[in-house]
Amino acid sequence: MPASPSPAENALQSEPRRFATGRQFEIRRGDALAVITELAAGLRLYSKGGVQLTESYGDEEIPPGATGITLAPWANRVEDGVWHLDGRKQQLDITEVPRNNASHGLLRNTAYSLVDESEFSVTLEATVFPQHGYPFLVRHQVRYELDEALDLRVWQSLVNDSQESAPFVLGAHPYLRLGDVAPEDLVLTVQAKTRLVADERLIPRSTAAVEGEYDLSAGTAVGNLLIDVALTDLTYDGGVARHTLTAPDGRSVSLEQDENCRYVHVFVTDTFPGRSKAVAIEPMTGPANAFNSGDGLRWLAPAETFTMTWGITASL
Repeated sequence: MPASPSPAENALQSEPRRFATGRQFEIRRGDALAVITELAAGLRLYSKGGVQLTESYGDEEIPPGATGITLAPWANRVEDGVWHLDGRKQQLDITEVPRNNASHGLLRNTAYSLVDESEFSVTLEATVFPQHGYPFLVRHQVRYELDEALDLRVWQSLVNDSQESAPFVLGAHPYLRLGDVAPEDLVLTVQAKTRLVADERLIPRSTAAVEGEYDLSAGTAVGNLLIDVALTDLTYDGGVARHTLTAPDGRSVSLEQDENCRYVHVFVTDTFPGRSKAVAIEPMTGPANAFNSGDGLRWLAPAETFTMTWGITASL
């Protein structure tokens, strides 16, 4: 007769499942599913009709390549982590050591708290406390919702609890996919007129009209792309800009962003774990180094709230 489990074994079996990205918030509607992480209020998975529409990762992993995380109070990079406030130098921590930049804001490694949870939505929030390089008290709130069409909608809001106006750029870092379709077989379409010309540290130095590999307006095969570029002068239809991956059979998945997001960063890489290619389409209110260039930089007055919206839709 097998031995009975010991008290220690019983306790171990009853422990809740643990994830490297903290608590997992699942929202379901019809055959759509979104999984949101406590860490960085990140989008770990979105699927519809059993088709996976975003890249994901394992339970014991943190998001590879910043997969799905939300970005505040800046998106992308700040050169050398340095900017100036009323003539005073501000030094942020260097978090992208090879390029000596401060990357992806101050909440990438922060647990968000649950604000509200309903059948089809979840809202999370985290606070940026005053610190070296960013002496402001702000709150970043992120709401995910599956709408009646089973599309995913996201609202990112920043609230200024400081006594002074606070600078910011908001963004998100989702990677799109279309089920099991080989990435090389997908076609990427982005309607934009201008690209930001960056140096080897990915800091924008000038702008240029899109052309060659950066002109995605007619659709470009992902198999022909390896790019890391911010685009602007986007085309908005009804207040929404859409960037689309299309499969050979006509199915598609799109990232949509509102007119508060005037930039999109397109990152097509061959370094994503387990994938021959991966496509990040990142909605942003401003580009890299906005704290220095002023491009797309916004200032939030005390007690003011700013909201950007984006989402993922699919035609399956």
